Amino acid sequence: MPQVLVVGRVLVLAILGYFALMFFLQRRMAFPGTLRDSPRPTAFAPPGVTQVWLEASFGRVEAWFFGSVGAEGVEEAGRGEGDVPRPTIIFAHGNGELIEDWQGEMERIAAAGLNALLVEFPGYGHSEGKPSRSTLLEAFTLAFDWLVARDEVDADRIVAYGRSLGGGVAGDLALNRPVGALVLQSTFSSAKAIARENLVPGFLVRDRFDNLRAVSDFSGPVLLMHGIRDDVIPYAHAEALTAAREGLDITQLDCAHNDCAPEWPEIVASLTAFLRSNALLDR
Repeated sequence: MPQVLVVGRVLVLAILGYFALMFFLQRRMAFPGTLRDSPRPTAFAPPGVTQVWLEASFGRVEAWFFGSVGAEGVEEAGRGEGDVPRPTIIFAHGNGELIEDWQGEMERIAAAGLNALLVEFPGYGHSEGKPSRSTLLEAFTLAFDWLVARDEVDADRIVAYGRSLGGGVAGDLALNRPVGALVLQSTFSSAKAIARENLVPGFLVRDRFDNLRAVSDFSGPVLLMHGIRDDVIPYAHAEALTAAREGLDITQLDCAHNDCAPEWPEIVASLTAFLRSNALLDR
């Protein structure tokens, strides 16, 4: 057999092997949070936080509900008669994070007069199941429906908020439930685009989150925030999202991808200003 044919076959087999490896291992790479242990040996919620268990088809998913805090510094949620329904954030974190990582940030949101529901990913922490686009959508749809049934939640002012991979989750939720607004922080234009940037052909992507479609098809207001030094999901992704729909701007954050915690007061200020400008938060 001519040497060129032998080399050609070896190359074809190597490429096919690479494709197979990427296809079967990509969820382990896309959802590294499954490898983290929860810092809580048992599934308890922090003081002042309501623990929620969402019963999905694949098992139970944990969520934490933070009731909004009024001007006098007391929780408004759970007062019984006279409760005022409040706007509510349903938050999807990044792929390497757990809900425990976001307690302080959700408390800041509650202090700004918003309820917040922090939903764990399937297969992360104490949640059951395995993470995928379909199981994440099921979990967050259940979370939305749980919020709608709460007296302290204004069903017309539920905001889908996603960071990093969580942006894809929030975008999917916005296309499947009547959320009042969509907030995307440090997220990608599409899973296929981010895969290609990491030398994975787009056709191999199993969980095809598409924020370009979400931004384009969602009829409500959209807030985009992105770190100007992001080297994980480059700033160009935010620029691509602004091009998907007229009238969008990017709120620039002075951070990269995973070091934006010091910017959180500015993030909350941008969030509340955005909600007030769209009549989703009282002035």
